[in-house]
Amino acid sequence: MTRRNEEFKKSFIHKIFSTNASNGGKTIKDILDSSDIHTESVFERSICKSLGRAMAVSQDVQSLRVFAATWNVGGKSPHSGLNLDNFLQIQDQSDIYVLGFQEIVPLNAGNVLAIEDNGSAAKWLSLISQSLNKTPDDHASYNTHSTFKSKPSKQGSIKPVTEKGSSLFSQRISLRTASRIYMAERRRRIKSCNCIPESERKYSKESCFKCQQASFDYNDFSSEEDEGSSGTVTPELTTPGSTNQMRYSLIKSKQMVGIFVTIWVKRELVQHISHLRASCISRGILGYLGNKGCISVSMSILQTSFCFVCSHLASGEKEGDELRRNSDVIEIIKNTQFPKICRLPNSSMPEKILEHDRVIWLGDLNYRIALSYSDTRKLLEGNDWDALLGKDQLKIEREAGRVFKGWKEGKIYFAPTYKYSYDSDTYAGETIKSKGKRRTPAWCDRILWHGSGIYQKSYTRWESRFSDHRPVCATFLVNLKAVEGKEHGRR
Repeated sequence: MTRRNEEFKKSFIHKIFSTNASNGGKTIKDILDSSDIHTESVFERSICKSLGRAMAVSQDVQSLRVFAATWNVGGKSPHSGLNLDNFLQIQDQSDIYVLGFQEIVPLNAGNVLAIEDNGSAAKWLSLISQSLNKTPDDHASYNTHSTFKSKPSKQGSIKPVTEKGSSLFSQRISLRTASRIYMAERRRRIKSCNCIPESERKYSKESCFKCQQASFDYNDFSSEEDEGSSGTVTPELTTPGSTNQMRYSLIKSKQMVGIFVTIWVKRELVQHISHLRASCISRGILGYLGNKGCISVSMSILQTSFCFVCSHLASGEKEGDELRRNSDVIEIIKNTQFPKICRLPNSSMPEKILEHDRVIWLGDLNYRIALSYSDTRKLLEGNDWDALLGKDQLKIEREAGRVFKGWKEGKIYFAPTYKYSYDSDTYAGETIKSKGKRRTPAWCDRILWHGSGIYQKSYTRWESRFSDHRPVCATFLVNLKAVEGKEHGRR
């Protein structure tokens, strides 16, 4: 395989509408390993160019590279020097980045019961954008401090600026304000629904349903993102160039107390996203506060529905605590309900998690290892991963059919991700003498998926001493649903 083709494999927005006839009936894995990939094919150009032949066939190969990560940051706010390049694996350039955080604020009474603090969320957005939107020259000279020219401004007047000012980390801005900074340019909006009523639909390659450009409604943001904005200044941000030059655009950010989800996509993919919705389920104190629970995001890419779930489940390592976590998962799946926003009268847009074509669930699931601390430590010292995994509660509960039935998880080849001493590579149990405060190491942080057409390419953890958890990352090759010629053929 040529170097050019090898580099092209890193992005999976390719082979759009390539038919079985043209690929000889190859599977998606065959195509990935083939040497005849057309490097000139890019998503935005090929999607409409290929419609003529796509309408006449029933089988197509379409795929995206999705990066998903979960990180419990232990209630700590990020500092300006925290570099996320390796965490986000920016050298591989995925098409979609789905990032879920837990405990982005301390889970104290003030944050749980009062208006949540979303200053940390805004800082995370800045750091993520710094990494995803670096240019080749930035790897040597990129300014890691996103700077602001701080002044009161009218709503809608956020503009990138080039002169230096005070940094984001010294500003108090709302999550809504920060999110708008990193959105795609305003003329390119992702609206709620881009479906065309049957009476208006024209079956030509210029107006095919699959090519309707989407738009974004800023009113989609929930009240949590609007709260706390009074008395703040609207900053002007120094980004790596203007928003028109950013390679990745933020399409969704949502916070519920300590849980935070943010989704970024390549700019050329933005116009093909629609039906963007979010749902929150609280499973914390008294069963209804938001210190535990989940945020779920639903969206469509062309004709394929996606759901991303970020959860923080019940804690505890006493015998029987795993049943509380099972209950959290069951209630989340049962009670998550996405609003009806499609303007078609007989819409089939999913309203429940399991109704989606592709689902990725990530988070601090808090499942522990069903062994004593001393027995776990012995197996850790001997690197006996198989024996440890055999006692993993999530594995035990799944195999028994009590939770996540029908879901999949990749093979774990990394050490338990919890609990570490802060700023250390040592598990906390080795430095804490009190048995009441000591925690048995465990794989608390996990990523699972549901649905066909999802192929996991990697499942790893990132080595960061920022919190008492190690973040976990996974990359997926995700197929998009085939174009049905009979639905898009001319009448």
